[in-house]
Amino acid sequence: MSRSAPLAALTRLPLAGRYGLLVSGLFLYGLSLRLMLDARVGLAPWEAFHLGVTRQLPLSIGLVSILTGVLVAAFTALRLRERIGPGTVINVLLIGLFLDLLGPLVPDPASLPARWVQFVLGVALLGLATGTYVAAGLGAGPRDGLVLGLSRVTGWPVARVRTGTELLVLGLGWLLGGLVGWGTLVFALGSGPAMSVGLGLYGLGRGGNRETAPVPVQPAR
Repeated sequence: MSRSAPLAALTRLPLAGRYGLLVSGLFLYGLSLRLMLDARVGLAPWEAFHLGVTRQLPLSIGLVSILTGVLVAAFTALRLRERIGPGTVINVLLIGLFLDLLGPLVPDPASLPARWVQFVLGVALLGLATGTYVAAGLGAGPRDGLVLGLSRVTGWPVARVRTGTELLVLGLGWLLGGLVGWGTLVFALGSGPAMSVGLGLYGLGRGGNRETAPVPVQPAR
């Protein structure tokens, strides 16, 4: 086992173990999102959009996440002809479910320093969650599939499509009343390095060894 990739052996688990790895990664991802949400200093683009929708409709943020994932996955499969893997379906259902279930359990800090500590912890945990989810190798999340499909259809680089998509979603979230703040900027700057570390723990990242796409801004979504 490489010291630089102490969890690399987990990428070679049998299928049942890889499903366990996937569910673990999605749980950690839901926890990371909940930590950032309850810190109230800003959100990632998709979460700002989901929160904005909850302020317009009587729905929980987890349910909005699930419904959005279903719509995105359906559009990607039917219109962009992008393959939907089992990990995509599980992703759509579990992240939103964990996001709601963890609501009563995650602290809601009052002081600004504590809120920032919780937010940064959420960003760091997102990196581990991403590595764990991607290491399972069971398919991209619905939002990743959308980016990959649009990139293939338009011929634009993945990075450009990802940036454009995230800016559009962030703008919609802001218009709907989603939480956009300094935390949004911190997420934009810190999520990439955190994800790189998380992927590296499994020996993934540059030219990963499973059916993973180029690492986008929010790879588990």
